[in-house]
Amino acid sequence: MPKIYIIHENDEWTEPLISALKEKNLPYEDWHLDQGMLDLTTEPPEGVFYNRMSASSHTRGHRYAPEYTAAVLEWLENHRRTLVNSSNALKLEVSKVAQYTALEAAGIKTPKTIAAVGRDNILKAAEKFTGQFITKHNRAGKGLGVKLFNNAASLKDYLDSQEFEQSIDGITLIQEYIDSPDNYITRCEFIGGKFFYAVRVDTSQGFELCPADVCQVGDQFCPTTNHKFEIIEDFTENQDAISRLIARYEQFLAENDIQIAGIEFIRDSDGQIYTYDVNTNTNYNPPAEARAGMFGMKKIADYLGSLL
Repeated sequence: MPKIYIIHENDEWTEPLISALKEKNLPYEDWHLDQGMLDLTTEPPEGVFYNRMSASSHTRGHRYAPEYTAAVLEWLENHRRTLVNSSNALKLEVSKVAQYTALEAAGIKTPKTIAAVGRDNILKAAEKFTGQFITKHNRAGKGLGVKLFNNAASLKDYLDSQEFEQSIDGITLIQEYIDSPDNYITRCEFIGGKFFYAVRVDTSQGFELCPADVCQVGDQFCPTTNHKFEIIEDFTENQDAISRLIARYEQFLAENDIQIAGIEFIRDSDGQIYTYDVNTNTNYNPPAEARAGMFGMKKIADYLGSLL
């Protein structure tokens, strides 16, 4: 009997989806791909395969989960199985460089970004910025490596300190800092390639943000109280610029064979929108959803059930 197969490496993030699948009596199987064995002479089972592999897997001790998942996705695609979030989605998930080049190719504006490998090159890249800039990891998730600097000298002190954290793939990004006058970013959620809702995220306390209430960054749990995450009602209503942006996001996802994702943008003081993150392993904030009466994992379960 065909099933829904969940490809992932984090049981806690997958629990809400499994609950939704059980509630709807949909058959499923959990594929935790931290480790495994893939016999290329065999055929995959029949069903719908949902790729939820995360770029931050190495922070949970699952260093090679994305690489193993890439092999499994190639196997599934070769046998023409129904796949939600393809190998191309995984490519964008584990590389900000891949994200930004794909976004720019689709006519979606991103912040000025330079990728650098090696301490001296990171400093040389920073010297190309006249204002504030941030660093971030190329393979990231959970705000890994995101630090704000006023100038190259302060970055040098950081690089020479014990606090410097190397990206798991060795690539550090130096990116112009977009100063939001309202101290928030907007995350747009898409399911089945279509816009579901937008959530406003308060960034006044820092950059390391995750909507899942079980996600932990350092010693601080991702905030789920004080309305740090708030679903925006009537997000596209009477806003032509936003409606055009959402349509462009949907086209971008279709072109990159991504069906489920969260895309984040920020506005500067002039109202210019910069898109800076595509997350194909999207999570949702339970308190915000409860207040709005909109539930991402239930919507995903419905979508996967329709494909099945």
